[in-house]
Amino acid sequence: MSTAPNDTAILAIERPHQNLFTYYALTLLVFPPLLPILILPAWFRYHTMRYKFTAEGISMSWGILFRREIIVNYARIQDIHLHSNFVERWLGLAKVKIQTASGNSGAEMTLEGLQEFEAVRDFLYARMRGVKDHPESHAHPHPGAPGGMASAADAELAAVMREIVAELRALREELARRPRA
Repeated sequence: MSTAPNDTAILAIERPHQNLFTYYALTLLVFPPLLPILILPAWFRYHTMRYKFTAEGISMSWGILFRREIIVNYARIQDIHLHSNFVERWLGLAKVKIQTASGNSGAEMTLEGLQEFEAVRDFLYARMRGVKDHPESHAHPHPGAPGGMASAADAELAAVMREIVAELRALREELARRPRA
């Protein structure tokens, strides 16, 4: 199984970006009298938060006295949302909210403090749908597949779709590099 360069970068993410603590501090400034009390739990949450992306799923843990860990398998993911308010956008952060079919109306897991949020979302969608880049598997027909042999048109369509995705990513990166007016 070969992983793309951006997949390797996603799998290497273990901690939130340092701007997350800045975000916590700025949000606590809304209630100045409570800042000395609430800054300590925010500091501990930031410094103990860990992410782990594996071949099977994602795990997130945090806490000192009350340790909490959430593990979600890619197969259980139903939907993925990106959320960022004005301050998060200013700091270059976003939250990736992952929903499962657990019956909760809210997100099962929220990955916060990520600057690579779009790449993480694309990575999770690819894992969620079971998409694997195995060019050799698309080139050879599978006789046991439903409907008989896989056609060459399917392989060609998959290749064209991969090219389109690569072009869109390059365009998005180029637009992100340009200075804003």
